Amino acid sequence: MAGGDDDPRGALVRPYAVTKGRTEPTQDIAIEALMLTMQRGVEASRYAGRDWQFIAGLCSDRPLSLAEIAASMRVPLGVARVVVADMITEGILTLHEPLEAGDTQERINVLERVLIGLRNL
Repeated sequence: MAGGDDDPRGALVRPYAVTKGRTEPTQDIAIEALMLTMQRGVEASRYAGRDWQFIAGLCSDRPLSLAEIAASMRVPLGVARVVVADMITEGILTLHEPLEAGDTQERINVLERVLIGLRNL
């Protein structure tokens, strides 16, 4: 969205304009879910709007959470969720959901690998 850090007017585009008036995303995305731009997404986003280009650029080097994307865009979380869901549907972003609460063994394995990595430092 437009409007710089020092711009007292704030955003020049209202959030509902970014989502074309939609308030519900095409899929549910957790706030901590990570998004990464797919290889074809870099090319495809060039023909999309500025918001899509911005998000594709943000997520091209490293995965970012939905919360980080919303903060970088300076839009409410719901607005970012709608835009990101559209980008996932179009194959521009890939979604990496957080582990489910029942995946305790997987969580233990991840924590053990982190601990081993820290000990190796």
